[in-house]
Amino acid sequence: MIGKLDEVVIDCHAPLRLAEFWQHVLGGYLVRQSHEWVALQPPTGIMVSFQLVPEDKVAKNRVHLDIGVIDIEGAADAAVAVGGRRIGEVVYDEHGGFQVIADPEDNEFCFVNGPTAITA
Repeated sequence: MIGKLDEVVIDCHAPLRLAEFWQHVLGGYLVRQSHEWVALQPPTGIMVSFQLVPEDKVAKNRVHLDIGVIDIEGAADAAVAVGGRRIGEVVYDEHGGFQVIADPEDNEFCFVNGPTAITA
């Protein structure tokens, strides 16, 4: 082993605004470190930080977060209510279901439910 995962960092134009959106999704508390960097410490799991960058997002994420939920539709509705956007429909297969969501800066993530999803 070379090291351990310390945090996930999301590049964005508005770190505080995006951190507040993710606080609605994950819970926890915000640590505002500067106008260029805001961290979110969820009640469980790894810290997620938001870093100010000048460039726009131009393509699909190569890495995304899967958020385990009990009710995919309810979670998607709640995310949309605070600025998220559904991408496509809920997909179900033999492993469970998932819904792709875009946060307010179009970073994709999934609400998932199934045997491997950790749910609240």
